[in-house]
Amino acid sequence: MDLAKIKKLIQLLNDNNLGELKVQDGDFKITIKHKDFATSKGVTSVVSAPVSAANTTQPTVTTEKETKSESTSAGNFQTIKAPMIGTFYRAAGEGKEPFVKVGDKVKKGDVLCIIEAMKLFNEIQSEVSGKVIKVMVDNAQAIEYDQPLFLIEP
Repeated sequence: MDLAKIKKLIQLLNDNNLGELKVQDGDFKITIKHKDFATSKGVTSVVSAPVSAANTTQPTVTTEKETKSESTSAGNFQTIKAPMIGTFYRAAGEGKEPFVKVGDKVKKGDVLCIIEAMKLFNEIQSEVSGKVIKVMVDNAQAIEYDQPLFLIEP
């Protein structure tokens, strides 16, 4: 992992008021913590490599303080974005019905999908009530932070 990627991770930590950020990319592992998360102010990081226990092809991230999915206006639609890096799942398991389909009406707080990050399954809830217009990600696809997931018409 290069310095530019590490700087982006620190910016991600700061922008979202996170206390701790852990990232693993193949044999590379990094933990970035706010000092004020424990005592005072500033950012500190702990880096280690290699990690032989896991051999992942996509970077994964966990955070101490989870962020909610963000909604931003796109015309008359709300875009629900990924609050973390991970793997996107439309259903609770293989062979099960998706949480939502295009055309479904959802209420604020309804589960839209699951994002798996470092073996943790995080339910992503709708922040608006409305109709699902588009699912912008394929099932079991690796996703990035702030990537658009759903388009909802309020």
